[in-house]
Order: sequence, then C-alpha cells, then structure tokens
Amino acid sequence: MEFSAKEIASILQGKIEGNEQVKVSNFSKIEEGKPGTLTFLANLKYTHYIYETQASIALVNDDFVPEKTLPSTLTLIRVPNAYLALASLMEWVEKGKNHKRGIESPAFVGSSVNFSPEAVYIGAFAYIGENVSLGENVEIYPHAYIGDNVTIGDDTIIYSGVKIYTGCQIGKRCIIHAGAVIGADGFGFAKEGSTYKKIPQLGNVRIEDDVEIGANTTIDRAVMDSTLIRRGVKLDNLIQIAHNVEVGESTVIAAQTGISGSTKVGRNCMIGGQVGLGGHIKIGDNVGIGAQSGIISNVESDKNIMGTPAIDLKNFLRSSIIFKKLPEMYTTTGQLQKEVEALKKS
Repeated sequence: MEFSAKEIASILQGKIEGNEQVKVSNFSKIEEGKPGTLTFLANLKYTHYIYETQASIALVNDDFVPEKTLPSTLTLIRVPNAYLALASLMEWVEKGKNHKRGIESPAFVGSSVNFSPEAVYIGAFAYIGENVSLGENVEIYPHAYIGDNVTIGDDTIIYSGVKIYTGCQIGKRCIIHAGAVIGADGFGFAKEGSTYKKIPQLGNVRIEDDVEIGANTTIDRAVMDSTLIRRGVKLDNLIQIAHNVEVGESTVIAAQTGISGSTKVGRNCMIGGQVGLGGHIKIGDNVGIGAQSGIISNVESDKNIMGTPAIDLKNFLRSSIIFKKLPEMYTTTGQLQKEVEALKKS
C-alpha cells in the first residue's frame, strides 16, 4: 500500500491542509507516529500528541483548531468524523488485498456441496459436510469444520478452528473469528428425580448479513426454530449466547458477556463487557448496559443502566459515590449509636 494525501482525500472526500503529494505506506497511532505513516486524531485527550507526531498524514475532524504550531512534515486531511474515516480507509485497503482462492490439500469436501471451486478458498484440513452451500468469495481457513446442510453466504470469512454445526445458516459478508462455535446444543435439561434428562436441541442458529463474531464466542442452537443474530450485529471475543436468544440489528456486545436462554435483545443496543442477562427477558431498542451489570428483568427502550441488579445509570453513578463512603458512614453510625445510648442512660 502506498497512497498520496491527494488520493486519500479523494477516497474520503476530505480537505487537505499541507502537501497533497506526500505519500504513506502504513498506519500508526498518533503517539507512535512514524514518517511515511497515516495517523488520526479522534479523542481529545490525545490532542497534545499531534504537535509532536512524526507521522506524515493525520486525519482530523473538521472542527479541529490547532492551539500550537503543527510539525512542518505533517499534512492534515479534514473529515467530518476522523475515526469513521479511518475505518473506511482501512476497509478500502483491506478490500484491495489479494484474497485466497482454491482448495488446499488435504481437505475434505462432501460430494454434494454446492459451490464454485474457483470462487472460494478452503484451507488445508478443513472439513465441509454434505449438502453444504457456499456462496461466491467465501473463505474457509484451515481446520474449520462445516457440518451438513450449512449455508454460508457470499464474501463471508470463516477463520481457522471455527466449528459450525449441522443446519446453521450464515449470511453474506460475515466474519467469524478463530475458535468460535456456532450451533452447539443449548443448555436444556429436565429434572427427573435426582438426575437430569437432556432435552434434544432440534433448532439451528441463523446469522444474518454483515455480522462479525469474535474468537471463541459460542452461539447455541435453538430447542426449536432458530437462535437469531440479526443483520449488522458485532460480537466481541468470549461471548456466550444461549438457545433461542435473539440479538437485534446493529447491536454490539463486548467480551465475556453471557445471555441466557430465550432472551430478546433489541436493535442498536450497546452492551459492555462481563454483562450477565437472565433468561426469558426482553431488552428494548437503543439500550446501553454498563460493564459487569446483571440484568434480571425487562428493560425499556432508550434506557442506560448499570450495576447488579442494574439500575438507571445516573442513579448508579450517584450511588457509587456513596459506596466509597460506606465504611466511614458505618463507623460514624456506630459512634452515634453509642452516644445515644449514653444519653439515654444519663
């Protein structure tokens, strides 16, 4: 990759301040900027780095006003949203890379697989079961397992070690990272005396288009029907999603979150790390849930909550101030009780 400031500004529809012919061949963080790299400034707490960075080009927001002299070697490209522009540029660079094609050996591909061998990549030691359907430009990396009757849409990437169980459906332009398990049995058991009888999990997992699933995340198949991950959902690493859960469009969930069975999460939600959601509850649209929260009941749309059990975010923040003072308050209360008893005796 080597692009001039003029080319980058054209891609991003940005405005150049400086040398439009300067070229870059890589990206760098603003605090570690090197000559020949492109960096960005989106978070104001990093502003001081821009006055000393050695990067050649910096993406900045349109409203950025320098308070000091910028390095003479630095060219600015102004855009409405520097962070979003960086993501768009990185995506553009990624698409320009040569993607793998062909079937490596050894790999097992069932005789009834529906695909165009010249239009997909199947890595060594991958297993593709019977009646699988692979779209155009699908990439399946080594040691992946694709069970029977699985459907995978166009331009989807399945990284090494992913396991997709029988009958699951994966949409277009999805990315599933290493070690993820899609369609393992849900945790369903009926108590029978002192033992537990397994409830067969006869459903599947259905993942819609433009979903990204992090490494070692697990999504269980439904008892009946489907566990649903809607269009545009982004899941971090190490997430557990139980049977018959539905995650709404464009919801993002951070690492180590667990969602219990049959819970419905709405659209455009943001769920922090290590959140626990109880079973058979409903989370509305546009809900924000802070890290390490515990959710045991329904949450209305457009709420921001935190804590265990979770409460309104503003109330939680007020309460957290009191939490730190509890030992002091306990001691004071004890002293007051002694003084009251002394007054009673006197």
